[in-house]
Amino acid sequence: MESMNQKGKNVQKKKGGIVTMPFIFANEICEKLAVVGFSTNMISYLTTQLHLPLTKAANTLTNFGGTAAMTPLLGAFIADAFAGRFWTITAASIIYQIGMISLTISAVVPKLRPPTCDGKTRTCEEADSGQLAVLYVSLLLTALGSGGIRPCVVSFGADQFDENDPEQKTATWKFFNWYYFCMGASILVANTVIVYVQDNVGWGWGLGIPAIAMALSVVAFVFGYPLYRVVDPAGSPFTRLVQVAAAAWRKRKVAGCDGGGALLYENESIDAPISVGGKLVHTDSMKFLDKAAIVTDKDNPKSPNPWQLSTVHRVEELKTLIRMGPIWAAGILLITAAAQQNTFSLQQAKSMNRHLTGNFQIPPASMSVFTQTSMLSTILLYDRIFVPIARKFTGLDRGISFLTRIGIGFVISLLATLAAGFIELRRKSSAGAHGLLDRPHETIPISVFWLAPQYCLHGVAEAFMSIGHLEFFYDQAPESMRSTAPALFWLSISAGSYTSTLLITLVHKYSAGPGGSNWLPDDNLNRGKLEYLYWLITLLQFLNLIYYVICAKFYTFKPVQIRESDDGRQKEDGVELTGHV
Repeated sequence: MESMNQKGKNVQKKKGGIVTMPFIFANEICEKLAVVGFSTNMISYLTTQLHLPLTKAANTLTNFGGTAAMTPLLGAFIADAFAGRFWTITAASIIYQIGMISLTISAVVPKLRPPTCDGKTRTCEEADSGQLAVLYVSLLLTALGSGGIRPCVVSFGADQFDENDPEQKTATWKFFNWYYFCMGASILVANTVIVYVQDNVGWGWGLGIPAIAMALSVVAFVFGYPLYRVVDPAGSPFTRLVQVAAAAWRKRKVAGCDGGGALLYENESIDAPISVGGKLVHTDSMKFLDKAAIVTDKDNPKSPNPWQLSTVHRVEELKTLIRMGPIWAAGILLITAAAQQNTFSLQQAKSMNRHLTGNFQIPPASMSVFTQTSMLSTILLYDRIFVPIARKFTGLDRGISFLTRIGIGFVISLLATLAAGFIELRRKSSAGAHGLLDRPHETIPISVFWLAPQYCLHGVAEAFMSIGHLEFFYDQAPESMRSTAPALFWLSISAGSYTSTLLITLVHKYSAGPGGSNWLPDDNLNRGKLEYLYWLITLLQFLNLIYYVICAKFYTFKPVQIRESDDGRQKEDGVELTGHV
């Protein structure tokens, strides 16, 4: 009986813990160094090396970002259904490595990129279909690789802590802070060292170094395998969700139960592999889904057909994901706002005075160092100062709830885009005062550090909103969908990127006026109305903030019935609202 219980837990209990963090963080640092090392400055590569128009290059990047943020759903499915998180991360890292090597080769081999621009006529030949095909295949491979890495690394790290141990459970939310800190630190290096190499040494080394970093990340991660606490996959979570929906539809005409959850179907032996930490308790919302757990004369409770009869736990899994939907959707516009940093904000920086000394100037893409520095500083201050103070007032271990943390991030992001509009007015005013409005290739004598406030505000917003979002997904997602939870986080990034593409496309199309005027001109930002785009995003974020406050106020936290501890006693009354701890 003891061996069966151990098998039911599907976990190597004696492994894991803080000792595994160096290997996981080393993987994350090297992987992010590779990802950001080639993506941050990619707008420059597309416009200066492949000679794509600005709007086409911007949309290519946001489309790639959107695709790369959608593939985590596929990676999460593979990890949760049959491969497990460790092997999914390993295989995906190799696929990503192939994409990086392909992209590096395309930057080195002259035939894989168009010839340099004619210096006299300033005419540039755009990359042909074959050269773009190499680019798109390389980007696709990196997107597929990211799909296996992104949803699994953070969940795999959190797996190393036992949620049934109060001390380790507290360490779990700290892990999210330090995970994001390590990620931010590697991004900071990528935005400075790697970008400098790309702009001043060459794109061969500029892409080759991230490729080497990716190889090191695979080695570091695999090296720690003997120490990891590995959770076995519990079967496809998506299949279970579809089964609940199908069962509820088939029984849509069956009368509901008046006795609440007490009369609905329960089967602990069936649910044991997907409820190691605790069983989801019946809730009164979305009662039409409860019909999936009503036992009829056609059902066999001892050996149920999952397409006709579901347990309460499985019904509540679907309810939980549906309840998470509105909070998930609220995060899309923050990503849309932040996406402008790597496109139009970078183009603003290109036009401004970037000299620190007479001979050294900051690469435009390195302006995001302000985002990363402010994000890292905020995480440190949040963890070391803000949380202990807030804990005295709220009584919560994490200081404030993740819903409050997300809301603070939304407010700060709104302020970032509001400020960005006024800073753009200042930039164009300087260009007009020096007669440079129609000379887009000349440097405007205004310091690039005018852009620092908007970059810093975006970094602070990310420290609050993105980490809060990640905590929310991991905490509130059903236990068996812990890879799916970060995938939802990346899916919101995907939706935000695609929303940015749609917004830019619509603004570019409908703001076109006589004489070639446009809010977002392809060749001369000085004659555009970029500030209007920033303020349009600000308005959308304000409406989104109101929507989020309403959703957060009425959100129902996931109720879990905690399983018995090793000494046979249950924690408290056995039921816990996970979002309150």
